[in-house]
Amino acid sequence: MLIDDVEIKINAGHGGAGRVAFNKNLKSLGPVGGSGGRGGSVYADGVSDLLALSQFRTKKEFSAENGEDGRGQFRDGKDGNNLVLKLPVGTVAKNLASGMEINIEKVGERVLLASGGIGGKGNFQFRSPRNTSPLESQPGLPGERFSFRLLLKFIADVGFVGLPNVGKSSLLNSLTNAESKVANYPFTTLEPNLGAYYELILADIPGLIEGSSAGRGLGIKFLRHIERTRILFHFISAESPAPLRDYKTIRKELGNYNEALLKKPERIFLTKSDLAAPRELKEKLSEIKKMDPRAIAISIHDSESIKKLEKILNAIKAEK
Repeated sequence: MLIDDVEIKINAGHGGAGRVAFNKNLKSLGPVGGSGGRGGSVYADGVSDLLALSQFRTKKEFSAENGEDGRGQFRDGKDGNNLVLKLPVGTVAKNLASGMEINIEKVGERVLLASGGIGGKGNFQFRSPRNTSPLESQPGLPGERFSFRLLLKFIADVGFVGLPNVGKSSLLNSLTNAESKVANYPFTTLEPNLGAYYELILADIPGLIEGSSAGRGLGIKFLRHIERTRILFHFISAESPAPLRDYKTIRKELGNYNEALLKKPERIFLTKSDLAAPRELKEKLSEIKKMDPRAIAISIHDSESIKKLEKILNAIKAEK
C-alpha cells in the first residue's frame, strides 16, 4: 500500500548538562567539570524507494538521542546520535508550526529537519583569575521539536492521465518493467505506478473522473502527483462514444485543481485502437486532432503504433 500523505512528530535530542566538579588530586586543585554533549539532530535523506513513507503508517513520533551530561576530570559528555529519516524523492516536508516547506528532490540529498540542543558548559569553562573555584555550570538546551506533514509528489518525466479504464496501466507495462494491475473495469489502479523507459520515468496516475478535483471518485489524492511531471500523455479510449467530451472532462479537473497543469506540454493518444472499426477509429481520431494535430491512435496489440509511441518517448529523452 502506498502511503503518500502522513503527519509525524520529530524530536531532536536535548543537550547534556555541564558538571560542577573539582580535582581531588593534591597539587592539582581546581575546577574540572566537563561540558554536556550536544543533542542529536534529525535529518531527512532522499531515497528512491517510493514506499519509504510506509514506515510512518503506525509509528508517528521519532526522537534523536540526548547528549550525555558532563563528568569530572575534564570529561565532556558524548554527543547524541543523529536520527536520519529515509524519505522518498519527491516528498514535501511541511513544518506545521512555521509553514516552511522542505523539498526532497535528489537521491542521497540530506536536509536538516530539527537541530539538537547545545550542551551546557561545565564549571571548568567558567574559571578565571578572579574566580578560581567556580560553582557555575549550565543545563543543556532543549532540542527542537516539530510536527511535519510529509506529502509525496512524484517527480516523473511523463505523467499518464485519462478517465478510468483507458489502458494507461497496460501501456506502462508494455513500455517498462512495471507490473501494474490490469483489468476491464474502472479504478483497477488504486495507487500511482512508476516505470522506467530507459532514463525516462513514466507515472501512471489512477483514473480521474468528473469532480475529481472536488473529491469524487479517487478525488484529489492523486492529482498532486501530476504537478511535478514534465509532460502529460493524455489517453482517451477508442471505445468512448464521445472522445472530445472525455478530453474536456479531464482538462477541466486538472484546471480546477491547479491551472498550472493546463500549461504543461501535452500529447493526446487514442488508445485501444484495435477495439474500434476502421471507419469509427478514423472519425474519432479526426475529432481528437482538433485538440492536438499530433494525436495518434495506439494499441498494445499493434506493434507499429507502439513504435510510434516509443519514437515520441525517445525524442523526449533526447531533450532531457
